Amino acid sequence: MPFSPGSFVLPDLMPLLPFKGSYNSHFERAAKASSAWVNSYRIVSDRKRAFFQQGGSELLCAYAYSYAGYEELRATMDLVNVLFTVDEVSDEQNGKDAYKTGRIFLNALRDPDWHDGSALAQMTKEFRKRLLQFNVPACYRRLLKHCEDYVNAFAVEAELRERNEVLDPEAYIVLRRENSAVRFCFGMFGFVLGLDLPDEIFEHPVMMRLHLAAVDMVCWSNDLYSYNMEQAMGHTGNNVMTVLMKSKNCDLQTAADHVGEHFKQLMDDFQADKARLPSWGPQMDAVVAKFVMAMETWVVGNCEWSFETQRYFGVQREEIKRTRVVELYPKRDENND
Repeated sequence: MPFSPGSFVLPDLMPLLPFKGSYNSHFERAAKASSAWVNSYRIVSDRKRAFFQQGGSELLCAYAYSYAGYEELRATMDLVNVLFTVDEVSDEQNGKDAYKTGRIFLNALRDPDWHDGSALAQMTKEFRKRLLQFNVPACYRRLLKHCEDYVNAFAVEAELRERNEVLDPEAYIVLRRENSAVRFCFGMFGFVLGLDLPDEIFEHPVMMRLHLAAVDMVCWSNDLYSYNMEQAMGHTGNNVMTVLMKSKNCDLQTAADHVGEHFKQLMDDFQADKARLPSWGPQMDAVVAKFVMAMETWVVGNCEWSFETQRYFGVQREEIKRTRVVELYPKRDENND
């Protein structure tokens, strides 16, 4: 139980992970190059950019794509930086305007001849050029679909934020898979691995269950770890902890415990489906195995990264990792964020 009403205990997710994480040795060089690239556009204020870099999202790529070569890792960091830019621009917008911002991103990524003259469009077109050096056409088509789903979802999120509306668990899970951009980030697997996965295999029921279970593990663990930061900022509507407290009429600790229980169930389901994968022949089975490895790496990498950055737990991250006790931050004045 929590030590005070203003705290809660994190469920221990790491022992539930049957695979080991790693770290990409290309991190420093790739992060420096990607940061210089996005900073050159000056779309986001220096203060917000500094806060983003302190949060370590480029570091997340080093854990989530630990097996990537330099060019591949750089591409994942560029994606994270473009997504941060889109997110920052749309965060202050209503649903309609957020959708327009998202369409700039999507149109520039999809159409080589489209350009509205904006810095965001130019940044996205340069990212597109980087992606096209990797010859994975099926993965690229799916990436565009994930991008469209992401754009639609974060516009819905903006509308929900305007109405101060909290979804029920079932609807939230579906939306969170898309507005989190996790499926979008998973869409980079083929580019990083240098392997193209045909649609008929990606869409196979067992493969899709693996994909969604891994996505949900990332989303639920991220919501758990980010809750304290978000509640301090008054941005709790798009978090499974809030969804659970409302739907189950429970307290914060009960919601956190449920996240741990559901995470374990997701991992059990993932392992069971991994054993159920059919064979598509030795060559394609080897490709599928690498895509499954990429999912596993993202799940464990996200959990490890959450305690290596100050993004969620600040300077107390080592202590919280040891005790798992999270003391709630006081509410912040939005004007001073």
